[in-house]
Order: sequence, then C-alpha cells, then structure tokens
Amino acid sequence: MEESRGLIPSEKYYEKIYGKNWPRGIMVSLGIGQGEISATPLQLAGYCALIANNGKSFKPHVVKGYLDENKKYHALPFEEINTGIRQEVFDIVKNGMFLVVNGGGTGTGIRRSDVQIAGKTGTAQNPHGKDHALFIAFAPYENPKIAVAVLVENAGFGATWAAPIAQKVILAYLMKDPRKPDSKPMAKVAVKLED
Repeated sequence: MEESRGLIPSEKYYEKIYGKNWPRGIMVSLGIGQGEISATPLQLAGYCALIANNGKSFKPHVVKGYLDENKKYHALPFEEINTGIRQEVFDIVKNGMFLVVNGGGTGTGIRRSDVQIAGKTGTAQNPHGKDHALFIAFAPYENPKIAVAVLVENAGFGATWAAPIAQKVILAYLMKDPRKPDSKPMAKVAVKLED
C-alpha cells in the first residue's frame, strides 16, 4: 500500500472547478484547515518537523543507508527541504504551538515540567461518522529532536485522544521509558529532526 499525495489546492485547482472568477472567500476556509485540504499523517509530521526546524528538513525516509555484501556501509543521499520562509514567521507559529500546550490552550492536558512540548490540536470532520482526533507536536521546544502527528479515527477531539498518545511517543523517544528513566532506548517511531 502506498501513501496518498494529499491535496493543497492551488489557483489552477479552483479555476478548473469554478472558472477564472472563483470565489476568493474560499481562502478563509483554507487558512483554518477547512475546505479541500487533505493531508496524510506522514505529511503532517513532516510539516511539523519543518516548523520545528525553522523551514529546513529532509524528505521522509525509512533507512539511512545499507550494508553491501562486504559489510561496507553506504549512506543514502536525502533530499533536503528548505522552505525559504522568513524566521519571524516560524517564531510566531512556534510560539503559538508552545502556548497551545503551555499557555492555557487546548493541549494543556499534556503539559509537563520536564519536557516542553509544542503542538496543535485538531478535530478532522468526518462526513461518514464520528470526527477524527488529531494532534501534531514537536519537542523539546527550545531544541527540537522529534516531531509527531497522531490521528485517531472516529475518536472525537484531538486534545482528548490524540494529544496524550503524542505525549507518550515523545516521552518514549526523549526519555526512553517515562516510567523508568534508566531503561534502554526504545525504537525511534517518529519523524527525526536531527541527524
């Protein structure tokens, strides 16, 4: 099975549907994640990694390299992503995500004193049943090491269901096992921000 491409509609997309005089009010809906926007969990995690890393990251990959028949390691090249967006924009977005968890926002249920998580809750409307719970996050806030996207189908609110799962993934990655600080490292399970 392969992952879908998702959809971020362009002017051409709307011109194909509505003609040259498409309603510009559509852009308001897109600005809050409504309308025709469609993204996969991997795309959301990659998007969050770009925010955490100030517009720079790498195309998602499964392996860093391989061993040949002589057991010589060969690193694979990774496509670097650089959005070219001004730092001030990232500062505003990152601060907003910080406040969602640490400043009285919808994600305060996962706030911790030992790891500062920045995130965004979401509830993806589902015309075929109960809404989907969504949460994207990165941590630690000051020196990001991990970005995650959690989608729980037909569960309801992102703050209630997806955010606690994201917190557990982040803690497992950063602290090995949050219940046992001296435990052995667990497998890496999310988009990695550092190399």
